[in-house]
Amino acid sequence: MLRHVSITATVGLLIALGMIGAVSAQQPAPAQGGQAQGRGGGTGAARASAAPLFLDAKWTRPASQTGQTKVVQENIGDPNLELRQYGLHESCLLTSGNPGSETTPFSVWSGECEQPFATLFRHKTNLVDLTGQSRVRWAVKTSGFHLVRPVVKLTDGTMYVGDYASESVPMLVTSEFVPASIRWIKLDPKRLVTVSTPGGTFNYIWAAPDLSKVDEVGFVDLMPASGHGTGGYIHVSTFQVYGRPVARAATTSSR
Repeated sequence: MLRHVSITATVGLLIALGMIGAVSAQQPAPAQGGQAQGRGGGTGAARASAAPLFLDAKWTRPASQTGQTKVVQENIGDPNLELRQYGLHESCLLTSGNPGSETTPFSVWSGECEQPFATLFRHKTNLVDLTGQSRVRWAVKTSGFHLVRPVVKLTDGTMYVGDYASESVPMLVTSEFVPASIRWIKLDPKRLVTVSTPGGTFNYIWAAPDLSKVDEVGFVDLMPASGHGTGGYIHVSTFQVYGRPVARAATTSSR
């Protein structure tokens, strides 16, 4: 009888020890560095912080303008931004819409651009780092086969157009993209045509611009527009750049 009780107790003890071991094995490992996991704490891998808003080209209508006019420096709401327009038909972009309207906000329209054109923005005191998680957000409307593409200009004067494109025929639609994740082609800043990359092999056209110090950033339409009506144009309202500012050297070329 005593032997039976001893065996039973021993079996029970082994079962209990096994359960304790199983529970212990399921407990999470302690955090490295001796810090406990708790509310508001933890030592998990730090997430990459989002890039701050660097540039917001808010289109404004000065009191001196009435009706549809050519886009000028005074149409840029931020006094720290300089408007730069490129192409054989410079200053062809026109204002469009009405301030305060949700469906047709005050913005810019390319219907009278008879040649490809580019509109860029230059911050007076800072370059912008468009590497990593930097992004561009814009709201566009298009007609025909026209597309809105991103364009950057580096401090050495070279210009590049990205292979990302937006189109939206029925209405203004907002979208965004990451410049570091797309491909780029060198662009002639006067004719606004793509050109080959120096040193590339036969038929090689993709470039690798240094996006860590961008002098100007904007948008380009590589097609001539068709005039008033719905033939072919681009229409851009929101244009925002999220990236880290880089102090501009005093010797940086302006164009």
